[in-house]
Amino acid sequence: MYGCQQNLIHANDDTKAILEFICSEANKLANCGIYYCRQVFFKAHRYVSKYELDSLLKNNPHFKAMRSACAQQVLHDVVESFVSYKKLSKLWKNGQLTNKPRLPKYRKKGGMAVLSCPARWIKLIDGMLKIPLGKQVKAWFGIDHFLLPMPSNLDFKSIKEFRIVPRNHCFYLECIYKQNNIKKIVPNLNAIGIDHGLNNWLTGTSTTGKSFIIDGKKVKSQNQWYNKGVAQLKKGKVQDHWDEELANLTEKRNRQMRDNVNNAARFVINWCLNNDISIIVFGWNQRQKDSINIGKKNNQEFVQIPTAKLKNRISQLAEQYGIKFIETEESYTSKSSFLDNDLLPSVGEKPDGWQPSGKRIKRGLYRTSKGQLINCDSQGAVNIIRKVSTQLKLSLAKVSREVLSLPQRYQLDRLSKSYRKRCEASIYSA
Repeated sequence: MYGCQQNLIHANDDTKAILEFICSEANKLANCGIYYCRQVFFKAHRYVSKYELDSLLKNNPHFKAMRSACAQQVLHDVVESFVSYKKLSKLWKNGQLTNKPRLPKYRKKGGMAVLSCPARWIKLIDGMLKIPLGKQVKAWFGIDHFLLPMPSNLDFKSIKEFRIVPRNHCFYLECIYKQNNIKKIVPNLNAIGIDHGLNNWLTGTSTTGKSFIIDGKKVKSQNQWYNKGVAQLKKGKVQDHWDEELANLTEKRNRQMRDNVNNAARFVINWCLNNDISIIVFGWNQRQKDSINIGKKNNQEFVQIPTAKLKNRISQLAEQYGIKFIETEESYTSKSSFLDNDLLPSVGEKPDGWQPSGKRIKRGLYRTSKGQLINCDSQGAVNIIRKVSTQLKLSLAKVSREVLSLPQRYQLDRLSKSYRKRCEASIYSA
């Protein structure tokens, strides 16, 4: 099992110039590889192998501008993109894909690409990574390496690959390392349903009779700050205006979103581990963001919240810990009354005249047919479990009105590393 860590590179002008040069050369080399692969596909109707591409372009000046192992990895990534296209095309022809895949396109002219370097070519000297450059660069500029600080929280010997990732005028050092064996949870029939939203980013209700909410107001606030900043910088300029200030603002916002996603995903997994949950059921409607219509302001907020990335991150971590991750459609989960055992129709299958027993009386509050008041999102989360409970043989006997009325609320600001790691069981038993 491998992990990945990104660190922002605080480089001086000389080092930044080197990073810009090698990443731009990687971009040019990738375009050379894409050109050859496309021409062979169009004219010979075949796919190029990675070794064929290495041999063909080994004398290319962009190839010689970097270490051969790094240049080969750039070309291998090109070949892998065509292999993926081949597999997707086969699925599309068999009717397993809705949209027809497209042949890989050229990278943006003048842009920069990710540069990968195997760890065996890099040396650690006094806490600094000595990253070699190609012989041609030494002949051109008189330098054969550059130095970057080694992340202090990683073991150099465990790292298998280093990557230089350019993004929005910034550079990141990405370390791919081998993780220690992770103890996986013992499979059981305890499950948690997760409903996503705006003010309540994630709401979870479990078959063990516990529930929680991860507050989403911080994410909304950060997006609002970003939108205001973009509007101010673009005022009086053309729609597609872009400059360094906008790039820096965008990159700051992206870092904030990545931090939010990682913190929330890790919290969900730790909560499952601490409460012996081995099944996560995530409510998700396909293409919900490009077809949403909840008002101009709400549309903007909903679309910009990185919930899809959060869902994927939870799925990745769940696989590592042996937790089963299930994605299911969430139609009518907020309208149907769980305590009244309402029918849960699927999209396009609602019976004529169907009406829920209860009603949402205001934001976040639902009233059942007996006048009981419960949390809307907690009910939505347990109804998501109901969608798959028959297939998975899950019991919802422990989910009561109390569970749906008083979910534990967590603020993203307080999900520090120590807070996310502590045992949540002690909170619920208190």
